[in-house]
Amino acid sequence: MKKELRTTDGAAPVGAYSQGLVVGDFVYTSGAGPLDPQTGEVVGDDVAAQTHRTMQNLGAILAAHGLGFDDVVKATVHLQHLKRDFAAFNEVYKSYFNQPYPVRTTVGSDLMDILVEIDFVAHKSA
Repeated sequence: MKKELRTTDGAAPVGAYSQGLVVGDFVYTSGAGPLDPQTGEVVGDDVAAQTHRTMQNLGAILAAHGLGFDDVVKATVHLQHLKRDFAAFNEVYKSYFNQPYPVRTTVGSDLMDILVEIDFVAHKSA
């Protein structure tokens, strides 16, 4: 059984998908980008600013189920400019987590007018 997560504190979906789903003890988020939750506009013109907004959007989705960044077990990251932006992205990203960090896959992708997109798998600890 799955339950939809929805919050106005994170960017609204721009297509036919949920912000997040609860399945058992796991939470799966959609890919989130640097959209302002109130305006739907892209926030920031560099990967650092866009990563902060993206992480804030994801944090809001996790919070809708009482979870936080320490509950994240897996992240998938898409960067528009992988080689150019990886270091700046990574500095911001790691500031949201404590060790041990979640497992992560980071790839270069052709994104639509944004520099970063991230999705999470989180686990509600017993």
